[in-house]
Amino acid sequence: MTNTDGQPPKDNGYLLSWLWRKYLKKHKWLLFASAFLMAIEGTSLGVMAWMMEPMFDNAFAGENADALWSVGLIFAFIFFLRGVTSVAHKTMMTAATQRSAADLRGDLLGRMMIQDNAFHQTHPPGYLIQRVQADVSAINGVWSSFIMGAGRDFMSMIALVAVAVNVDWRWTLVACVGTPLLVMPSLAAQRFVRRRAREARDHGAKIATLLDEIFHGIVPVKLNLLERYQSGKFKAWTKQLVRAEVRSTFGTSSIAGMIDITAGIGFFCVLLYGGGEIVAGEKTVGQFMAFFTALGMMFEPLRRLAGLSGRWQVAAAAIERLKELVETEPTIQSPTTPVAAPTGVPAIELKDVHLSYGDVKVLNGTSFVAEAGKTTAIVGASGAGKSTLFNVLTRLVDPQNGHSLIGTVDNRAMTLADLRSLFSVVSQEAVLFDDTLRENIVLDQQNVDDARLEEVLKAAHVADFLPKLADGLNTQVGPRGSNLSGGQRQRVVIARALLRNTPILLLDEATSALDTRSETIVQAALDKLSTGRTTLVIAHRLSTVREADKIVVMDKGVVVDEGTHDELLARGGVYAELHELQFKTSGETAEARALKPVKSIGQDHAAEQKTFVGRLFDRLAFRR
Repeated sequence: MTNTDGQPPKDNGYLLSWLWRKYLKKHKWLLFASAFLMAIEGTSLGVMAWMMEPMFDNAFAGENADALWSVGLIFAFIFFLRGVTSVAHKTMMTAATQRSAADLRGDLLGRMMIQDNAFHQTHPPGYLIQRVQADVSAINGVWSSFIMGAGRDFMSMIALVAVAVNVDWRWTLVACVGTPLLVMPSLAAQRFVRRRAREARDHGAKIATLLDEIFHGIVPVKLNLLERYQSGKFKAWTKQLVRAEVRSTFGTSSIAGMIDITAGIGFFCVLLYGGGEIVAGEKTVGQFMAFFTALGMMFEPLRRLAGLSGRWQVAAAAIERLKELVETEPTIQSPTTPVAAPTGVPAIELKDVHLSYGDVKVLNGTSFVAEAGKTTAIVGASGAGKSTLFNVLTRLVDPQNGHSLIGTVDNRAMTLADLRSLFSVVSQEAVLFDDTLRENIVLDQQNVDDARLEEVLKAAHVADFLPKLADGLNTQVGPRGSNLSGGQRQRVVIARALLRNTPILLLDEATSALDTRSETIVQAALDKLSTGRTTLVIAHRLSTVREADKIVVMDKGVVVDEGTHDELLARGGVYAELHELQFKTSGETAEARALKPVKSIGQDHAAEQKTFVGRLFDRLAFRR
């Protein structure tokens, strides 16, 4: 039997040891106190069974009123003690297990966030959410039951067996005559449950991933009429999950069912054997009732312990995955002897950088220099490797060969924290969190000065729409900033970058998804943001990079040309071809367009939109 990674499942003792050392040991005094109280509660069952003999033989058969008072008070005290210890140990157990589960969830999230891009490409969000939420909850519930089983039910078993043996050890052996029948079937049932539980966890992760994709992509789902298609996928995967869960429950219940069968055999044999001794006068009714009560009470904790073995297999399947995630080391880490980050506004240089994903070459000897304090644009067709450069610079991915220098320091020589503190990134997708506007700008920065924040809001043009929000900076932006428009979200991200005040700015298609008016406003904010910083700009629309200090042209992972807008057009080549391709429908050549005065971004984009609208009307008129 193997797990989903093709590896044999871990031994139960090994998994328990890991769980104890990592998360439960720090709460050991709570657990020990809880286990002690459980032992008291469990032992009380044995005392109640033992009290059956004096109750029947002395109080009832002997017609002794004093014995009735004594037995009654003892029973009342036992129930009082059980009630108090039950409340106390459940409270302590909940505190210990919930705290350990919180520690485990925190470690999981922390470990997942430091993994590199390759990890997150192979582990979708739904899978990781399932691990953090459902798997930890499964472990938490079973672990609580496990301690209760060990503390309360196990002690109950010991006390009840002691009572049964004290009454008659031969009766006890007769009652256990069916026990050997349990061994092989219960082992087979446990292996079955573990396989089915692992399947259920996998199906649950698939469903969580599907739901994450559906809810985050609800607009494309609606526009492409995918409701029925996605519902069909969800129902099919849910059907598989239900099947795995039902089979797992069947296996777990089978173990407890075997206990009932064994109990029936034991009761039958004891009744035949012990009943004859009572009829013959060799045993009293009180002795039989004490034994019968002990035996009857014994099988209930035994059933719970047997069921726990099945539930443990469910938890073991989850622990295996969680242990693997917690112990997964990121492939990209800070060096053991880091170099200090450069000060001031540094230049950026890539030297012969090669990067491949499998057999696919993305960067193939990329080399260029982005001068300090100036704007360098990176252009090229889709798939040329432009966005990958940003990932290389910030070490979201490491190349197989070559060097990325920030100032004179190799980016792999710095700690990840020092390296990434040099960059601010504004991309096409403005990522906001479901929090207030203020928190989305400030994030984890402490003691932000109000004057500085107001300055940032004005520079990023957030102050332009802030009065329209009912709660101002305390307005909830909604999931992924859904309460704000695209242009507003971009301005919030720019304000965040301004507040960070880093020396390097990375702009990845920051205005490509905006309308003309929003683009003009955002571009003005970006101009302020890039002032005094080393700025790298990725753009598909060449109109947005005409004023860059340098334009680097990439094709298939290689820098094929670089220079200013005018220089590149004059030389011809890939840039001129891209420029011609984008503007050929406007009725003027690239050379003629280059001679025209440079317009603002908003004006240029508006002209493109107007040309497009004109072509659209021409086509409609022609079709009529």
